[in-house]
Amino acid sequence: MDDFAGTQTPVRRLTDPAEAITALELAVPGMTSLRLPTPRVIDWPALEAELGVALPVDYKLLCELYPSFVIGDFLGVGSPEPGGETGWVQGTREELETIAEWCEEADLAVPLHPFPTPGGLLPWAVSPQGDFFLWSTNPTDPQEWTVTVASRSSVWWHYTGGAVQFLADFVAGVLEPWALPRVRAEVVAW
Repeated sequence: MDDFAGTQTPVRRLTDPAEAITALELAVPGMTSLRLPTPRVIDWPALEAELGVALPVDYKLLCELYPSFVIGDFLGVGSPEPGGETGWVQGTREELETIAEWCEEADLAVPLHPFPTPGGLLPWAVSPQGDFFLWSTNPTDPQEWTVTVASRSSVWWHYTGGAVQFLADFVAGVLEPWALPRVRAEVVAW
């Protein structure tokens, strides 16, 4: 049986993408050493058209400023490479197949569904152990999307902030990790 652990809410939701990046850099000091000398130019309009939805600005800024990375040997945040936008969308669609299976098998009071179902879950990070970090794509404004965690141990939970703020709060120990390990504030390029 799957378990819904609950919802965690930040003290204040960071709506400015640059402020969210700064919070992450404070939580994970090594992030600044990975910052690219020039922001990457990702074809977001083409990627979002192929995916069928616009993505949150905090995530897009993170992808432009940093290569794909892993925090604490646990949480991997992949990003599209310039010119590789189609491959990134295809990889996301493959992950959505797994998420669809998990949603079907989950015995949650409020059923969850994968994207492109309206309000569906869309992956943005993974762990090597098979945990998924997802956006809840409801409401329709991506700047208001929240995070849903689906752990390999069948514990699901929500965080009412954005993805980059989630990373900062998770690493800083502000969040109860509910079925996830605590992670060290270390980062390496993926």
